[in-house]
Amino acid sequence: MTTNPQILNVTVGESLRETGARAAAAMKAIARGEKVRPHFGVNFEQMGQMLAAFTPKRWELIAALRQSGPLTVAELARRLGRDYKNVHTDVNQLIDWMAVERADDGRVHVPWSEIVVDMKLPERVAA
Repeated sequence: MTTNPQILNVTVGESLRETGARAAAAMKAIARGEKVRPHFGVNFEQMGQMLAAFTPKRWELIAALRQSGPLTVAELARRLGRDYKNVHTDVNQLIDWMAVERADDGRVHVPWSEIVVDMKLPERVAA
């Protein structure tokens, strides 16, 4: 389990150019010998995509895991009062989106102290 508190940044509407610029700035800072704060993030083009990945049930799962610490999927399903198969599917999806990790012993946990959701609004069109 991660010992340093870290933040997962979930961003909606950030362009590939903006993401690339942030990464390029970090690489230049590292090349100059500067200490760079790690940035862990997942990006979605549209809000609907983020809401499909991070459903209300999955947020409940994240909260339950964060509160309890590492659990087996079976124990997590029991605590949530949900079907094992559905919880297993949700856990695998959240692993894909970096919100949950599976330890070598098979238990799952949330390695983040925070998950920050940031929605970039589109540029305003001139009237």
